[in-house]
Amino acid sequence: MDSMIFNSRLLSLILVCVLASCSATNKATKSFESGEYSDAIYQYEKSLKPDDPESNFLLAEAYRKSNRIQEAEPYYMAAIDAGIEDESAHYFYAVALKANDDVQRANKVLEDYLKKGKDDAVVALAERELNNLSQLPEIETRVNYFRVKNLEAINSKWAEYSPFYNNGRLYFTSNHHGGKIYKGTGTPFTDIFVVNTRGAKVDIATLEELSPIINEPNVNLGSITMSKNGNTVIFAKGNSGKSSGPSEVNLYFTRFRNGTWQTPRPLSINGQDTWDSTPALSPEGTTLYFSSNREGGFGGLDIYTASLNRRGRWVDVRNMGEHVNTPGNEIFPYVGGTGKLYFSSDGWPGFGGLDIFEATREGGHIKLENLGAPINSNADDFGLFLFNPSRGFFTSNRKGGKGDDDIYTFVNDDPNLKIVNYWLAGTTLTHDDNDNLVPLSNTKVVLKDADNEIIDEKFTQVDGKYRFRVFAEENYYLVAEKEDYFTSRIDFSTIGKSVDRAELKEMITNVQFEVDLPLDQIVVDKAIVLNNIYYDLNKADIKTEAAAELDKLVTLMKDNPTINIELSSHTDVRSSHDYNMNLSQRRAQSAVNYLASQGIEGRRMIAKGYGETKLIIEDAQTEEQHQVNRRTEFKVTKYNKKFAKQQAEEGFDETDRFFDDAEDSQ
Repeated sequence: MDSMIFNSRLLSLILVCVLASCSATNKATKSFESGEYSDAIYQYEKSLKPDDPESNFLLAEAYRKSNRIQEAEPYYMAAIDAGIEDESAHYFYAVALKANDDVQRANKVLEDYLKKGKDDAVVALAERELNNLSQLPEIETRVNYFRVKNLEAINSKWAEYSPFYNNGRLYFTSNHHGGKIYKGTGTPFTDIFVVNTRGAKVDIATLEELSPIINEPNVNLGSITMSKNGNTVIFAKGNSGKSSGPSEVNLYFTRFRNGTWQTPRPLSINGQDTWDSTPALSPEGTTLYFSSNREGGFGGLDIYTASLNRRGRWVDVRNMGEHVNTPGNEIFPYVGGTGKLYFSSDGWPGFGGLDIFEATREGGHIKLENLGAPINSNADDFGLFLFNPSRGFFTSNRKGGKGDDDIYTFVNDDPNLKIVNYWLAGTTLTHDDNDNLVPLSNTKVVLKDADNEIIDEKFTQVDGKYRFRVFAEENYYLVAEKEDYFTSRIDFSTIGKSVDRAELKEMITNVQFEVDLPLDQIVVDKAIVLNNIYYDLNKADIKTEAAAELDKLVTLMKDNPTINIELSSHTDVRSSHDYNMNLSQRRAQSAVNYLASQGIEGRRMIAKGYGETKLIIEDAQTEEQHQVNRRTEFKVTKYNKKFAKQQAEEGFDETDRFFDDAEDSQ
């Protein structure tokens, strides 16, 4: 009888343990799916079985997703040894090994996986990472002149990251004040702080939090950027940790008015249920760089740009492309006064975790360079900011710091450090009633490369002025657009115009080129003569010279999809009426056919031969006068003004203005 009681109690105890283990696992999975990775780690570790592939893998994933991939290494290995089916475990195991400075084992893990891997997506990632690892020796031996130092005055055992310097004040994000714990990371919620500083000399007595209207309690605040005058800021906010709160991170903006910050509002470019963060404004404040995991990217987080339109709203969101973004994560973009893009990535060849890269454009190509040690390490290195061309800040969670993420200062002692800024500036113009050229305001000007890809765009103010940063040894197109005006396109080149750096005395040299952009107003039924459209005697064939001129009309039609035209041909009086009418009609049709062969829709064009019925010089006597009459013209027959207005106003909402006026954008 006693034996039966003992066995019954033993079975009950085993059942209780099994149920407790299942309960802990279920709680861990629920926390994981809710993004509460810190809680998930605690629960998984309580119920972990060494031979269970799934719980080991999810524990490793929880560590990775809470930015602790170094600690994930043994659990990825255990999951693989236990036969985990998810092949991504092999890839992330190698990434964890690399982050722990075990490059040799990381190589072997990837090589072994590629011999048997079947998941095409994971295989592609593994092949890319194996190639990245092969480039490490060259990165490690690359010479640079950086010196780094921990900015001990503001760092703590908690996180201090994402420095931004403006007008003698250093802004950064931190959770050093403690407080409520965010379950995603197991650390306190973050806020944005500011401290007075002269370069890297911090006056710690001035340290303070930003206004509570920005630092919302129990919500994670992220990176900040601002206009030059400091009156307009963009920052990242999200992750309240509540089931009813936002799960994504979004970008917000606010303005300083009448001695106080206004209630922040979300930017219209935020994606739906996406992570949009790490904002950075260009020096002139008209281009916004940010990181996002929205659909259509290359994988993970990508860097995007948006342009500020003439109404003060962010529009034209564009992915920066495969020369910057990878299947990994690209984050923390920064563009200072050097014409170079800096960002952090774990997808390009690096030491492990996030490394900081420098992107330089020249000759129409983007060259990427890992900044190397001591800027980069096998930990996360990110958030670079320059307060002059040779000095700045960045963030790292490397060993030897004071805590989690720390802010570091750096100096670049490169004796050959010379910055050459190339600028292309000008004015958008149009003819007034007296046929004088005058500035044309509120005009969109787009800078395109030789492949017709957009590099940058601006919206001119009242003075019609625009200014772009351009780069050495490259061909460009300038395209100017405005409602009720023909889109204008002009080519420009910096090829052969580069400055010899060896002759430079100063650290910074500015070179500016000037190109004005005239735009003609669209007037329905107003004839416009096409120059150099000549035909052989009694023929209607398009000659080479005529094709070159008609190509300009092709471009105009493509740039102005809201217009239909009549293309007309005219003769002089030196043949019979019937002959001239027939010949001019054939010539007009020949020109229309040419435009159609270049991709212009036939429904947008009408061919019309007028013979000698519309002479410019009625009593022409000389050959030169007859030639004036023998002309090819086009005129707009239809202008879809409603569609043009929709294009011009696309995305505009008067309640969502970022800058109040032109002065705010400076």
